[in-house]
Amino acid sequence: MTDNNLKKWYVVRAVSGQENKVKAYIENEISRLEMTDYVSQVLVPTEKVVSVKDGKKLVKDKVYFPGYVMIEANLIGEIPHIIKGITSVIGFLGETKGGEPVPLRLSEVNRMLGKVDELAVNADTRSIPFSLGETIKVIDGPFNGFNGTVEKINEEKRKLEVMVKIFGRKTPLELGFMQVEKV
Repeated sequence: MTDNNLKKWYVVRAVSGQENKVKAYIENEISRLEMTDYVSQVLVPTEKVVSVKDGKKLVKDKVYFPGYVMIEANLIGEIPHIIKGITSVIGFLGETKGGEPVPLRLSEVNRMLGKVDELAVNADTRSIPFSLGETIKVIDGPFNGFNGTVEKINEEKRKLEVMVKIFGRKTPLELGFMQVEKV
């Protein structure tokens, strides 16, 4: 392994929507040419986006910086040309015509990598946002707009049993976490 101090982070501009393909292409090409000593990491920063469709919660990975792929490398010799020659790669961010690719400053790298870690952690640590006896408002489904009281919490299914007053009578409803909000 070569001296790690020679490696710097660069940003490769890619065709938007092709970031993960570009990452795979770069990794395959680098390992095929046995240049893994010079390129140690290829990153596509993503964030988990939660949306509700037809009452179901969907979690998708969304590219955080569309059109950009981060790469930790020692760009010597042919390596910049190899990377630029990869399908869907536009070039390096910050390079001038005929000039060298410009590495990111350490503060920028730490900020971007910190964001990546933060996004990864946030998705997992989202605990139960509701407590028993709490008043909530239904925001999705046929009882949209009704207020109710949390009676039971099912962590595994991420569902709540909520007691809602409908026409003066208390009625139990089973609702997903994404179908209600705090009042």
